[in-house]
Amino acid sequence: MGIDLPLIWAIIIGFGVMMYVIMDGFDLGIGILFPFVKGREDRDVMVNSVAPVWDGNETWLVLGGAALLAAFPLAYAVILSALYLPLMMMLAGLIWRGVAFEFRFKADEAHKPFWDKAFMWGSYIATFSQGLALGGFINGFEVSKDAYAGGFLDWLSPFSLFTGVALVIGYALLGATWLVMKTEGALQQRMRALGKPITLAVLAATAIVSLWTPFVHADIAARWYSLPNLFFFAPVPVLVVLATWALLRSLKRESHAAPFILALFLLFLGYTGFGISLWPNIIPPDISIWDAAGPAQSMGFTLVGALLIIPFILVYTAWSYYVFRGKVKPGEGYH
Repeated sequence: MGIDLPLIWAIIIGFGVMMYVIMDGFDLGIGILFPFVKGREDRDVMVNSVAPVWDGNETWLVLGGAALLAAFPLAYAVILSALYLPLMMMLAGLIWRGVAFEFRFKADEAHKPFWDKAFMWGSYIATFSQGLALGGFINGFEVSKDAYAGGFLDWLSPFSLFTGVALVIGYALLGATWLVMKTEGALQQRMRALGKPITLAVLAATAIVSLWTPFVHADIAARWYSLPNLFFFAPVPVLVVLATWALLRSLKRESHAAPFILALFLLFLGYTGFGISLWPNIIPPDISIWDAAGPAQSMGFTLVGALLIIPFILVYTAWSYYVFRGKVKPGEGYH
């Protein structure tokens, strides 16, 4: 029995996307929370908490895109053609946010408010655009003769608009719980207070998406609600409720790292539900990873490179987080 290269590459890409969502999620969440924190010193602490790691977090986005091109060229061509506008908006938001990240520390007092707003709006635009792309991906693509056959705005729908808002709320939760772990004093208490309603909003958004998706897509409904699948997948929503309860409890009990860990677990459960709904289709609604796979020789050759590079990325990431562990205090950090 040979090696299932499409399956291995699907796992690698899925892992890379999950790492990006987790790591750049709390990073973007800090910009999303800027409107709720007015003090200059507190905003500096918020940005300093991610200053050593924020650009490294986006490595996983590059890895995911390159892996998709290498392993599933059909999926790369169709998905990027269908989602061209939201993906360009996402990149524009990330670039604008990155520029603002550097300039807000170097600007004089008269221009600092401008760069604060740029950092905030870059975070909102990048996150909302990712949510739009996610909603468009779930809705599926029209494919004819191995090419995207839909319209330029087919990704735009009430569902994709809602997933855009839902992702903004989800990243805000990651940002708030990250700051609970990395800060102290009044700013930390502010994040605890914000974390409670944001957690409830995430639970509500998760419930709405979980009900809306199968209502619109009969194949997804059949996967979740048919027997015996219903028994196999039932633990996912149960764990979502339990994780939400534990997260609210940890925010109330003055825990430091627990809220962030539970927020990551909550996001992972949502990612798991997404995978269950669409697997094994990489071009929804009906083109699987095996149908979209590139030549076996290309997949095998690039797999060697991926298996060499990914461990280095993981080690570097773990080391950078270890070196910059601990609380961030006013006056300390990025300059």
